[in-house]
Amino acid sequence: MKKFRNILLQLLGPFLSLVLAFIVCGAFILVVGKDPFAVYGRFFSETLGNPYGVGQILFKATPLMFTGLSAAIAFRAGLFNIGAEGQLYIGSFVTAWIGFTFTSLPAIVLLPLCVFGGMLGGAVWGAIPGVLKAKFGAHEVINTIMMNFIAAALISYLVNNIFAVPATVHTPSISDKAELMRLDQLSAIFKGSPVNFSLVIALLACAFLYYFLWKTRQGYEIRAVGLSITAASYGGIDVSRRTIMAMTMAGAFAGLVGSNFVLGYKHYFELGFSEGVGFIGIAAALLGRNHPIGIIVASLFFGTLEYGSLTINTIVPKELVNILQAIIILFVIVLTKVFDRWIKVMNRPVETIHV
Repeated sequence: MKKFRNILLQLLGPFLSLVLAFIVCGAFILVVGKDPFAVYGRFFSETLGNPYGVGQILFKATPLMFTGLSAAIAFRAGLFNIGAEGQLYIGSFVTAWIGFTFTSLPAIVLLPLCVFGGMLGGAVWGAIPGVLKAKFGAHEVINTIMMNFIAAALISYLVNNIFAVPATVHTPSISDKAELMRLDQLSAIFKGSPVNFSLVIALLACAFLYYFLWKTRQGYEIRAVGLSITAASYGGIDVSRRTIMAMTMAGAFAGLVGSNFVLGYKHYFELGFSEGVGFIGIAAALLGRNHPIGIIVASLFFGTLEYGSLTINTIVPKELVNILQAIIILFVIVLTKVFDRWIKVMNRPVETIHV
């Protein structure tokens, strides 16, 4: 009974955050002279109210699941990975490079190679700040931010000067043997929407992280390090090793973003394609309480906001959705702390006074 009550209190924080954020955003809509009910009505009818909108939401939620997992495993290790944007950039470029370079390989080899190549590229980019943190004590926030700039500059040089298609900012197209199937080829319910089989990869990645964190020794040790480095060290856990592992895995998850855009949608790497997905993934991890199931739900929510902003931008400014996202994150941070404190108080053993 107590466990069930604690779970409800943990879910209540994010739920209230959403409700309060929509109320505050409704006030902003009133300020700009529009009817909040009309705006929200169109928002939900164009997103959740038709199959094409649902397909768009799933497409936009897929990369957020990857970057949400990237942020979550770092959080679980007591780390703050701000570098998913750079890690996904490196991973996505490697994915495309393999796809348009090794065109003679059969599909059964080339497609998995592209996926694992993207993971490897992101993993290497994530491991660097992990090593710097573990071996030299350099703060991962500063390191990952700087690595984002390095990744952006490096990939910009490669695309513009070596691999670019003339008069574009993208690489050559990958082989058709490396393309992921769109879901509308299987069902007419998603007809016209770009959602593809990378969604399945994202769900499998969520299942893997759940199994890894809660069913394996390495996952337990990562969570122990995140709870208390001192206690984990006294318990015989190699803190440095688990720190590097967590950041490497964070980079690998971020590197999978390329499977959605490169393999399943445009079929080439394009500069600027991510549009801040790495940073929104942090919000998805926070809203999902760093749990894979919560991240799936949070990613779907932010995917709804992202596509929904396009459906209402003729009525209200698109930036209003950015305000809504920021308000949600602020409420989540505050209310999560409040409800966590309540849980501790309610679970505190009652002291009895003997007369």
